[in-house]
Order: sequence, then structure tokens, then C-alpha cells
Amino acid sequence: MDSIWVGERVRLRGVEPEEWHLAVEFDQDSTVTRNADRLHPPRSKAGYRQWAEANAGTPDDDTFSVGIESLAERRLVGGMSTNGVDKNAGVFSYGITIGADFQRCGYASDAIILLLRYMFAERRFQKCDVGIYAYNTASLKLHERLGFVEEGRRRRHQFFAGEYHDLVLMGMTIEEYATDYSLGSVASC
Repeated sequence: MDSIWVGERVRLRGVEPEEWHLAVEFDQDSTVTRNADRLHPPRSKAGYRQWAEANAGTPDDDTFSVGIESLAERRLVGGMSTNGVDKNAGVFSYGITIGADFQRCGYASDAIILLLRYMFAERRFQKCDVGIYAYNTASLKLHERLGFVEEGRRRRHQFFAGEYHDLVLMGMTIEEYATDYSLGSVASC
């Protein structure tokens, strides 16, 4: 059986309410949390349970969150969500987090390719925009390797860790995606 949600290394799937403890685990690393968004005040176990419950529902077709499960370990290694959806312009964005213990294993690139294929081939979007903090060289290199093009920079966009940080704006069009990846059906093994 083929699934658009399964790649070479990961499966994108819904987050189960009982997996709230994994969010606690991921939030323990301040660098991971800052790279994904920003550092938030500590949350209670009840707060994490509420987050998992809210993300366990039926998602919208265009704005949703998914867990990233390692095929080898059959465990959540991160998560991603779409945002900045503009149906009129056919543009969307996403955020992705991979737990510190699972970084540099190919999980992020596999998950991003799966998400792009869904949004371009199934939801008719024509462009994906992402914003990456300039200090996050690993993410910048990953997105460049995937085919994203740097489009600009928002200087001093975010303040944390005692200083201001630039946000690098990158984008990929459906045509750029199709040059390197398949928009068609999921390949069989």
C-alpha cells in the first residue's frame, strides 16, 4: 500500500493525545525551541496535554499540524505545521521542529518533501515561503539543498538570548519543486 504521507525515513501522521510527554521532551532544549519559534515560559503537564488534545482533532485541509515519525524507530522525532496560508495567492508556509537527539538524520528533509508534495500536488498551492533565523545555518543549508531560494532578509526581526536576530526569507515555487521532485503518484518499492 502506498501513502503520500510516507517517505524514505519518516511518516507524517496525527499526534495522539497520549503523546503529550514528547512535547515536554522537545521543549527541554532551548535551542530547538528558539529555532522553531521562540522560547516560551514553562508549561504545566496539563498545558502539554491540552496542546496534544488540540492537535489530535480533525485538521483543516490547508492549515494543520502533524507529527514526524521515524520509520526505523516508529517514534515521534518532531513535528511540523502549515501556516501563513493565502489561498488567493496560492502561497503557504510551514514550521518544523526535530528533537535535538534526532537532528541530522534526514528526517526534516524527508518531511519537508512530503509536505511540499501534498500542498503542491493535492491542494493546488503554487509557492511555499519560509522564514529562518540567520544564525540557524543548518536549516538555511537544508533549505538551500532542497531547492529553496533566498528572497530577502528581515533585519533585527526577533529579540531573544539578549540580542536581535535577522530572519532570512526563502521560497520555492511549484515549478522549482517539480524540477527535482515528483508531483505525481507515490512511487512503489
